[in-house]
Amino acid sequence: MDAQALRALLDNLIEGWENEVAEFKRAGNDYSTDTIGKYFSALANEANLRNQERAWLVFGVDNNTRKAVGTDYRVKPDHLQSLKMQISDATEPSITLRNIHELLLDEGRVLLFEIPAAPLGLPIAWKGHYYARAGESLTHLGLDKLDEIRRQVGAADWSAQAVAGATLDHLDASALSRARESFAKKYANRFTADEVKQWSDPTFLDRAKLTRDGQITRTTLLLLGKLEAAHLLSPHPAQMTWKLEGSERAYEHFGLPFLLNSSGLYQKIRNIQIRILPEDQLLAIELAKYDQKIVLEALHNCIAHQDYSRNGRIIVTEYPDRLVLENEGSFFEGQPADYISGSKTPRRYRNPFLAQAMAELNMIDTMGYGIHEMHLGQARRFFPMPDYDLSEPKSVKMTIHGRVVDQAYSRLLIQKTDLALEDILALDRVQKKLPLDAAMVKHLRKAGLIEGRKPNLYVSASVAKATASKAEYIRTRGLDDGHYKQLIIDLLTQFGSASRQDIDRLLLSKLSDALDEQQKLNKVGNLLTSLRRAGRITNSGPRKAPLWVLAE
Repeated sequence: MDAQALRALLDNLIEGWENEVAEFKRAGNDYSTDTIGKYFSALANEANLRNQERAWLVFGVDNNTRKAVGTDYRVKPDHLQSLKMQISDATEPSITLRNIHELLLDEGRVLLFEIPAAPLGLPIAWKGHYYARAGESLTHLGLDKLDEIRRQVGAADWSAQAVAGATLDHLDASALSRARESFAKKYANRFTADEVKQWSDPTFLDRAKLTRDGQITRTTLLLLGKLEAAHLLSPHPAQMTWKLEGSERAYEHFGLPFLLNSSGLYQKIRNIQIRILPEDQLLAIELAKYDQKIVLEALHNCIAHQDYSRNGRIIVTEYPDRLVLENEGSFFEGQPADYISGSKTPRRYRNPFLAQAMAELNMIDTMGYGIHEMHLGQARRFFPMPDYDLSEPKSVKMTIHGRVVDQAYSRLLIQKTDLALEDILALDRVQKKLPLDAAMVKHLRKAGLIEGRKPNLYVSASVAKATASKAEYIRTRGLDDGHYKQLIIDLLTQFGSASRQDIDRLLLSKLSDALDEQQKLNKVGNLLTSLRRAGRITNSGPRKAPLWVLAE
């Protein structure tokens, strides 16, 4: 929204004043994140119950005068945006703010936190507790409201149905162990891994939303069931199939448990290293043909959104230059393009019980970010964007490209790391010879990113050539993980110990320029985790303020 639209929105909210889906606070810089989380839970649940798409928490407005007075809450943009991650970490299922709008007025700075409504059938908890509103007051979500939200899907949810005759003996021990590890990792800020291990199987399964009141559900069997327990889901096949097409042909079926066998299917894909740029124009770069995170995100989306009542299987077909993933059931809410920007949050799920359980095990998120992240991931790898085919009724096909279509497109992405995702999507359509609206053509041409005349448009090779240099290329690509890990080891050897801040100061300026600030911080965290798991370093400090030392 622009400033004028935001001002109109603020005026409308103030006119309606506080109710179940709007809350105003003066809010200083020290305003409690925990209190924000409670309001987030309450407002999201109330928006669901009132069939609203969103609710609002507004900072910088005085409760008595009902006028804007300004707020100094988290003035630094990166500090303000980090609130999204803090909300996501402590909500169940994990969702966060849709947007944080900042409006600068003569009276001061006003913040409008846009809170998505809780998805149908899935009440939102903050740190394990459900909240609601009673007029202007914050209160706990009563059983009547809790049941009303949960009944929104009820018997219509195929994945939530209890399976007659199913017991704990029908569950795979390895899958159950992996599920505990994934759950403990997701909620490391609330439970230690040892605590989760000590829970009984029924207690863990209920807490991870895999069972219902202790009963084994279809979701429990899909994710954790033994292969020989598949007959309990009959006539639904509960099967994923990998097919190889090309000069060689092969196939393999993968059944229960999906939690383990989705990775097993991925391992069948021939993920060779490929060179994506010619040496005579730039230093050659080698990348894996497919990114594991992107492939598993797509496959897990198939599992979560499959229409199991159609008795079909999920099919992953590997061609020499691409992967095509197919699942039964039309796109459930909206279109794929609606989710590419990362701003749309689905309100409904075909299998809400299954979706929530998969979110608890870190297999998917429930905010609609998956499609957005897959597109960003392909862009960071300089590859073509994913494609969706909805032409066949009651099915969805998604293509993940494993080769470069146009060298100029890939070279442009390497050199111009500040391109907006909207521009990258448009350039992807140009390289694939797909139609583009006149306004976008004008924009790309003005930026010097395309040449030619419609319909014969092409990505401008001159832009990449003009900016290409070996130094820029290395800064963009970065160095391998082994180099950064050795820098950490050298730091600890020299000084004996180092805080996370010390390690950030050492590495952040050295990481690839293709990464934004948050991605760099995540990268450092992953490097530390890898070294810890390898037994090379250990944390001698508290969890909230780690102090890293070399392992003995």
